Amino acid sequence: MKTVELLEEHSVLDGVQYKYRHRSESLNCSMTFSLFLPNKEKFPEPSLLWWLSGLTCTDDNFTHKAGAQRVAARLGIAMIMPDTSPRGKEIADSDDYDLGQGAGFYLNATQKPWSSHYKMYDYIIKELTSLVREEFHLIGPEFISGHSMGGHGALVLGLRNPKRFQSITAFAPIVNPSQVPWGIKAFENYLGDNKEDWAEWDAVELIKRYSDKKVPILIDQGDTDQFYKKELEPDKLVKVAKEKKYPLTVRMQSGYDHSYYTIATFIEEHLEFHMNQLKNIKPKE
Repeated sequence: MKTVELLEEHSVLDGVQYKYRHRSESLNCSMTFSLFLPNKEKFPEPSLLWWLSGLTCTDDNFTHKAGAQRVAARLGIAMIMPDTSPRGKEIADSDDYDLGQGAGFYLNATQKPWSSHYKMYDYIIKELTSLVREEFHLIGPEFISGHSMGGHGALVLGLRNPKRFQSITAFAPIVNPSQVPWGIKAFENYLGDNKEDWAEWDAVELIKRYSDKKVPILIDQGDTDQFYKKELEPDKLVKVAKEKKYPLTVRMQSGYDHSYYTIATFIEEHLEFHMNQLKNIKPKE
């Protein structure tokens, strides 16, 4: 392959886990991503899950901690895990964990110095998508999922691209970033002071004005999550979804927190949720 460099390759659970590096034009830096492919003989045209990770994470966190490969190998799901931001010495950064490298928020920054590199939305929806389709021939049905900041990303990318993604799931997502500290800080820096611009990247605001194909959403939220009430507030999304009659399921999980232990516990149900949505797709006439 000319456009990607193979960094790692591991056989795992009737599939193969890869890690690649490539030069990103939209982010203007080198990027890594991880890719799991189920058995090609059993699943020559697998479905594809996009997984978006949270603050401070890389593409390795989900790959190493979630245990999703076992389920994906059984169901025939390929999984791609992008990094969470551009990275490098020349890339704008912050001393704060929730801004800068490791905290890209899956948007297109418009404010300096961030606008030179922080185009994570374009990177995933356009550039990495083209690479995956051309280099790996992954052109089957697509789903999107994520955790925390990545849950925000999954909701926003899924809601903004309803004809592409069959379903959306999230663990402890930031559902209303324009109204909580993590999101306000990110949006002020990346997008500026015009809050009308913020609405394009806020799941609550997107569903308020939603008029396209309704993509089913499943959310799991632990009730012992330390960020639950201050940063996440899934009840806000539940309220607007009821008003819009949007197909949203939010499950409160007793005793579970914000960690990958929660993700590992329920990831099988999320992947099964995605695959079940394919049964609802009407064949083209």
